[in-house]
Amino acid sequence: MVYDALFRQVFARMDPELAHEQAFRAIRLGGRAAGALVRVPPAPRTVMGVEFPHAFGLAAGFDKNARGVLGLTALGFGHVEIGTVTAQPQPGNPRPRLVRLVDDRAVVNRMGFNNDGAAVVAARLHRLRRSAAGRRAVIGVNIGKTKIVPPEHAVTDYVDSARLLAPFADYLVVNVSSPNTPGLRDLQAVEQLGPILAAVRGVTEANHGRRVPLVVKIAPDLADVDVDAVADLALELGLDGISATNTTIARPESLRTPRDAVEAAGGGGLSGPVLARRSTEVLGRLRERVGDRVALIGVGGVTTPEDVTARLAAGADLVQAYTGFIYGGPAWPARLAAAAGGARG
Repeated sequence: MVYDALFRQVFARMDPELAHEQAFRAIRLGGRAAGALVRVPPAPRTVMGVEFPHAFGLAAGFDKNARGVLGLTALGFGHVEIGTVTAQPQPGNPRPRLVRLVDDRAVVNRMGFNNDGAAVVAARLHRLRRSAAGRRAVIGVNIGKTKIVPPEHAVTDYVDSARLLAPFADYLVVNVSSPNTPGLRDLQAVEQLGPILAAVRGVTEANHGRRVPLVVKIAPDLADVDVDAVADLALELGLDGISATNTTIARPESLRTPRDAVEAAGGGGLSGPVLARRSTEVLGRLRERVGDRVALIGVGGVTTPEDVTARLAAGADLVQAYTGFIYGGPAWPARLAAAAGGARG
């Protein structure tokens, strides 16, 4: 593939964050073009009361600040999940904080929720929604805890973000599963998670007369008993969806990258094909637990059209990916959209 050769010759040698910024500029320019850059025949499906053009979308992390939604949908993504957004703006963790494991087509990130803050992102979404193209776009908004906010004030922090962002979201995701904010994953314990979700649910139910579906995103590193507990909590609170899964803190022996290079990459969340097995296991376990009462978003290690088909077969209502986009290039979303309902360039 031309892009694959270009990646290895040029982008793989470029600092990962600089490469992301360069790609993002091109995507934003594409979003200003009239119409889509690829033709994606509609294969609509209604999930959580929202009509999606097809089942495949972009996971949170690529467009943290809602600056490239139209360019991304023009490439073939059926929906774009922006964020993670926090109530207060924050710069994220010190650089370097993004490392490629090219032999595994994987990434280690410890970005730390770098974003412009909920107020700025909400204003940007407001402007976007005023355009016809912006109103057509299906946009999920992923929210997380501000780093400097102590855990005992997490509920208020999430609620502040939800109040600002829910009016512009097709669905809202509570992210308690990133490994890059200290203590965040502790909030996945149901005794901590329940009050957060209940409070945010109050915001999404009373959103100026428009109910916004609410989703919780969990980690692949949860024990099976804790996956079950989150599923039961979702049923108890009447959540609309569960997103499975985020990145992993594990460093599996199956990685092809030499161990010294893996260790040199440091801590943070690992994403890429190595995540696929556990993410699919969690997805299947959730489906068995919740039946058809909760929508499931399959994410984590989705790289090929076959991965999309496998997640749908395992019980996903929607499928998302991000790391595969880095390695697959601009034609990649359309190829995966084909497996989720049909696409051609």
